[in-house]
Amino acid sequence: MSSTDTTTAPSAMPDQDALDAFLGRFVTDLGATAAAAGVVIGHRLGLYRALAEGPATPDELAARTGTRTRPVAEWLHGQAAGGYVTHDAATGRFHLDATQAFCLTDPDGPVYLPGAFLLALGALRAEPRITDSFRTGTGMGWHEHDEDVFLGCEAFFRPGYLASLTTSWIPALEGVEDRLRAGGRVADLGCGLGASSVIMAGAYPATTVRGSDYHAGSIALARERAAAAGVEDRVTFEVASAQTFSGRDYDLVTTFDCLHDMGDPVGAARHVREALAPEGCWLLVEPAAGGTPAENYHPRGRLYYNFSSLLCVPNALSQSGERALGAQAGEPALREVVEAAGFTRFRLATGTPFNDVYEVRP
Repeated sequence: MSSTDTTTAPSAMPDQDALDAFLGRFVTDLGATAAAAGVVIGHRLGLYRALAEGPATPDELAARTGTRTRPVAEWLHGQAAGGYVTHDAATGRFHLDATQAFCLTDPDGPVYLPGAFLLALGALRAEPRITDSFRTGTGMGWHEHDEDVFLGCEAFFRPGYLASLTTSWIPALEGVEDRLRAGGRVADLGCGLGASSVIMAGAYPATTVRGSDYHAGSIALARERAAAAGVEDRVTFEVASAQTFSGRDYDLVTTFDCLHDMGDPVGAARHVREALAPEGCWLLVEPAAGGTPAENYHPRGRLYYNFSSLLCVPNALSQSGERALGAQAGEPALREVVEAAGFTRFRLATGTPFNDVYEVRP
């Protein structure tokens, strides 16, 4: 080969055990990628909920759901192969065990996993735009994504808010719950479809909540959600960014899994500080993360980094500002942001396997 020949030489054959292990990872990942659509199909057609009614053959499940037997049979076999449903070879019937039913059938329960797959498939539809943004650095705004991103985000995160927001997160903040019970004022930034706003209004009837999001489509749906929950008299919504939301003297400002999506997180934090009452509190909820990238090299970190590549960093890059924190920012980076905005008190108040919950005060 001459010194000017740019042909790439074939890679040397790796160790066979290493190759087998890597191919095993590939099969697992590719199977999971294809299986995501199956989970969303089960979500949209009510297949999981119908199967939770009792064991069923493909014919029986198709009859329960008004679908056709042949695709339902293929779906069931794929779900059984992935461990999402259970197959009884003796009877030919499929069923959900207690864990599967807990995670796959109740949108109002503490865990509802199909929402995450709806979010993922919605985000993947933007892959050509995201690929191009790697070259241009212009990013892609949240509002430019497929509607399933907004619906999936709510479906996935809302169960966690139902389970933790008013039972664990707010009670972990010094004096805040008493103030809300007595009648406080809350600003919920980046509220999306309003799940967190509605939950807080329902739990604290004397408190008023003002949700805001820069995406007008999400705010329209948030107003519908509040009306359906019967709390529209105590929850209002506005189309506004975290740097421009209205109101002052809030007892509590909340941001749920959204500060890291912003192009100007310091500007947002500074506006939060200006909007808080003197003894007010900022409830800052962010994806659980270590302080360095290497600390996040595990399955949960992989999940967050990949979603962040599709959604969070492109959104931040599409906005004016100098930072794109990403979904694995970690405590040191978050502390730097809030201190740059003038806050003096910052502590980890509580958390879950998926979230770190911070109490931030002026």
